[in-house]
Parts: sequence; structure tokens; C-alpha cells
Amino acid sequence: MASISSLGIGSGVLTSDLLDQLVQAERAPTENRLTQKTEQTQALLSAYGKLRSVVTELRLPMRQLSAPDNLKAFSASSSNEGIAVSVDSTKASRGTYSVEVTSLAGAQALASRDAFADRDATSVGQGTLTLNVGDKTTNITIDNSNDTLQGLANAINDSGAGVSAGVIDTGNGFQLVLSADETGTANAVSISVSGDTGGTDTDNQGLSRFAFNTGMDADSGLQETIAASDAVMKVNGVEVTRSTNSFENVIDGLTFDIAETGSSIIKVQQDFGAVADRVQGFVDKFNALQSTIDSLAGFNAEAGVGSLLTGDSTVRSIQNQLRQVLTRVVPGLENASVRSLADVGVTTNFETGGLEFDRAKFEEQLKNNPDDVTALFAEQGRTTDSQVEFVRSGLNTEPGRYDINITQAATQGSLSGTAISSVPFAIDAGNDELTFQVNGETSVSIQLTQQTYNTAQELADEIQAQLNANNALNASGSNVQVGVGSGGELTFASSDYGSDSNVSLTSVEDGSAYGLSAATGTSGVDVAGTIGGRTAEGDGQVLFLGNGNGGASGLQVRILGDQTGSRGSITFVEGVAERTVDLVTSFVGADGAIESRTEGLNRELEQIQESQVRLEERIAAYRERLVSQFTAADSLISQLNSTQDYVSQQLAALAPQNNRNNN
Repeated sequence: MASISSLGIGSGVLTSDLLDQLVQAERAPTENRLTQKTEQTQALLSAYGKLRSVVTELRLPMRQLSAPDNLKAFSASSSNEGIAVSVDSTKASRGTYSVEVTSLAGAQALASRDAFADRDATSVGQGTLTLNVGDKTTNITIDNSNDTLQGLANAINDSGAGVSAGVIDTGNGFQLVLSADETGTANAVSISVSGDTGGTDTDNQGLSRFAFNTGMDADSGLQETIAASDAVMKVNGVEVTRSTNSFENVIDGLTFDIAETGSSIIKVQQDFGAVADRVQGFVDKFNALQSTIDSLAGFNAEAGVGSLLTGDSTVRSIQNQLRQVLTRVVPGLENASVRSLADVGVTTNFETGGLEFDRAKFEEQLKNNPDDVTALFAEQGRTTDSQVEFVRSGLNTEPGRYDINITQAATQGSLSGTAISSVPFAIDAGNDELTFQVNGETSVSIQLTQQTYNTAQELADEIQAQLNANNALNASGSNVQVGVGSGGELTFASSDYGSDSNVSLTSVEDGSAYGLSAATGTSGVDVAGTIGGRTAEGDGQVLFLGNGNGGASGLQVRILGDQTGSRGSITFVEGVAERTVDLVTSFVGADGAIESRTEGLNRELEQIQESQVRLEERIAAYRERLVSQFTAADSLISQLNSTQDYVSQQLAALAPQNNRNNN
């Protein structure tokens, strides 16, 4: 009898390999689809990553060109290498200057007159050394722990007094040498002695041997080996003095570093080439962007094959918006000599889509029309009133013309004394100290020179000099102007404007002779008015509009002078560079087109991963179902096979009997 057979493990036909083949056949179509979709999505993410990179790189050169100062580069040259000059383009202007250096700044040097037999054993005296360097005073105690020549040098070096000390071996003994850390006469050193155990502080014995001041006897104390000196130079015949060999802001934007005496011709010229380099940098970055777009979204007409991003709406939008900005006439420059990038030599190659740059044409336009070229690239506010200055715009400021009207001019905080009753008057130890509170945050204490003042103006000049030299006031960035009023009274005004501006006298040491006493000054007021018909806020002299004020939102102007009423208008021009920076930010920002597309692709990847999980769950259930079915089939086949064996045995047992019966 033939064997009964069916699909099942018990049959020997339904094996594990066959089970795997059935499962794989069920998995393959969905898995292949998900794999293909994953590869495509990842490729798109990579493409958008490349696009984001080249778009972002366009922002830096355009941000540089959006700053007006970067379109006014200057270079400076010196005919004498020993008189070097550097330039700050934000402050410099064209000019030629004759410079003559007559003296270099030098640090004072002192040496002991006596030569000592040793540096570490012999006592040099004990007591207190008081070192005065500039406005700094340092006391140094010399006792049995450091009363040697080397100990004295070490104590001076450790004190931070602004003096360096050393011991030299002359061959005939050891001498102490001192030098000021800083150059200039303002950093000259004077040394006094008190408590001298070896003398009387001034008798050139013991520690007194190390005293020094210009009033000492010629053969007493330390000897001056090098006198402190200031750097002195003449600029176009005007003498200028500094304590160092660096001269800053003698001429706006120029710094002189002198290494030798002599003369030089300094020429400051506008560096057109440096500005052209910045424009070339922008052109190069844009062409790199265009090249990347061509590789990602181009179409091969001959092969009839597109690229990964061919026809992509995001790519088309980026291209169209950039081209619109780079080829347009800039709003506000319609009637100017320079209206578009083409006017300065930046044109589009319509075959490649890239930009071409005529450097010579650009430099010529920058030379002849600097204001218009600046406005072409950078934001600019053009005012009709010379005392109205454009400060900045906001994110929502739109190009256009906006009228300005002032209802309240800004004022300075001020303080006035009473009329000085009689002149001359004396300043002595009983009335020489004043303490001011400036702008409500800076306490300024000064001490007047004790002498007789013949006029109120002489005293005003003295107070002004002391305030100008005050470190606390200088550190605050503010100053106080001192004057004499029409009634002969001293007047004080903060350099700042607005409601935070104030000058008060918090302490006066008997100022009755010159009409001053402790008093609170009058605070200034902030500017008030409208911009474009919208009520603006004031902060000192700055008038500004917040968001929600139409096209003028974010606009800030500085109002100089005290005139109220109409102050003309301001025309805001948003240059190509500024607009491009805004565009790039909108493309790559958190809510930008590229970011949105990238987020969408990442969500697709997450959905694919979720589909993959569901596939695995379905396949696992399918396998379990097959195993269950196979197991049932195996049981049935086993039973059938057993029945088959039984029947076969019974038939085999009947076969002999049948044969006998047949015989």
C-alpha cells in the first residue's frame, strides 16, 4: 500500500527550511518596500544636509557686507618703519599727516650708591620702605628676615608695587638696581623710609641708603641711572605726549607705535581692494551654492535623467527668492546712482545661474558713490535733519520713508551751586574734598589742589581735571562737564541724557567758600515724539518703536539738539546683504523651509521604523500560526500513518488464509 503523505513535519516533507521559506515569502514584499523607502529618505536627508551647509555659508560674507563699516575699509602707510601705524576702519578717514618723533618713552631706573660685599649675609638696615609709583603707594617691611641686599630685592618684587628689583655683581661688589614696570614720567618712582634702625630715615645710613626722591641731596639715597621719560611727537606741528610708545586716538582710527625718533609721512587711504575682496567672497559662496543645487536638483537633458531633488519645491523656492533679492532694484535707491548689484559689476550668468564679478567696475563705483554702494549692501537710514541719526532697525522694519516729530527733547542731569560770594578764595585741608554721585550708580570722590583760586572758572577747571582723571568715573563710561553759570555759580552736567542721567553732591567738606553743599541734582528727561505717526518710546536721546507699529517697527533714531516739532524724515533702505542674511536665516532657522523639510523626512524615517516593527510583529504571528498548523497536521499524519500500518498488518495476516481458501 502506498504511504500516506501530507504537508507536515511528521511527513518529513514540511521541514524547518520550508517554514522559513514560507515566512520569507510573506516578509519580502513589505520589507523590500520599507528598505527602498528608507534608502530614499536617507538620501534626501543627506541632500538637504548639503543644501543647508552651502546656504548657511552664504550668510557669513553677506553679514560682513551688511555692516556699513565693512564697506569703508581704510589702509595706512608710513614712510618710516620705526614709526608704525595701524588703522581702525570704523573710525578712520582719508588724510595725510606729517609726524615727527622727538622722544621715546622710557622707564625710570635706580641703583644703590654703595657696593656691598655680599648679597645674602650683610644687613642693609631695617624699617619700612614706602614706594610711590604713579598714584599707587606700597609699604614694605624690612626686618631680620629680609634685611639683606637680596632679601630687599625679593621683598620689592613680591610687593606688587610696580617696581622690579635685582642684585648685580659689578666685580667690585653687589648693588641693588630698580626699574619702574611702566614707562613715562607718570610712573616715576619715589621711595621714603620710616623707622630706620640704622639711621634717621634721611641720613644715608642703614635703610635710608635706599630712599629716593628728586628733592634729596645729590649724594644721598639711590642714584637715578635712567630718568623716566614720555614719548613726544608732533602731528602736523601739534605736540602730543604719551607715557608709552603707543599713541592711540591722536587721530581718529589711527594708532602709532614708535620705536625710534625721526619723521614720517602717514597716508590714510580708502582700501577699495579690501571691500572688493568681501564682495568676491560673497560671489564665490553663491556660486558654490548654485553648483551644489545643480548637482542635487539638475536635469540631464541628453540622458533624460533628473537628480535626487529635481523639481523639489523647496529648492525652487530658495533659488527664486535669492534671485529676486540679488537682481532687484533696492527699495529706496530707485533714483540713486547705484540701484542694483548689476550697477556695481555683480551680474548673473544665465547659462550657469552663477554670478560674475567685475572688480574694476565695483571699485570705481565705490570710489565715486560710496554712500549709494553702502546702502546697496547694508541697511541705511537716510535722514533729512543733520541732527537726527539712524541707530538701527528691527527684524520687522520695512523699507520706506517715515516722518519724525519731537514733543520733548532729551536733557542731561544737572546740578548748580550758589554764586561764589567773593574771590579770590583758598582751598586748603579743610575744604578740599568732594564726593559726587553720577547717574545714580557711580560714586566719585576727588581731592582739590590746595591753593588760592582767583576766579570761579579756575576752580571749575580744577574740578574738571580731577573728574577727568578719576578712575571710577572713567570706568563707568560717563563723565561730568563742569562750568560757571551766568550768576557766577559752579554748574555740573552729566554727559549722559535721559531719566537715568543725574549729578548729585553726596558729600562736601565745607564748600561755603565756593557755593557748594550736599545736594541732589535734577534728573534729565528722555526724548519723546513720533516716528511715522506712531507714538515712540524714549531712552535718553534715542527714540524707538517696538513691534506692532507697522513698517517702522523696531526703528531707532538718535535725536540731537533741543529742537521740538517736525525733525524731517528718515528713509530706511534695506540693502541686498541685509536682506540676504534675513533670507538665509529664514531658510535654515527653526521654522525655515529646509528645517521643515528635514523634520518631515525624519518623521518619515520614524514611521518607516514603526512599520518595520509592525512587520516583525505580523511575521512573528504568521510563523506561530504556521507552526501551530504544522503541528496539527503532524499529529493527524502520525495517526493516519499508524492506521495505515495497522491495516497493512491486518491485510498481511489475511493473505495466507486467503491463499489456502483459494487452493
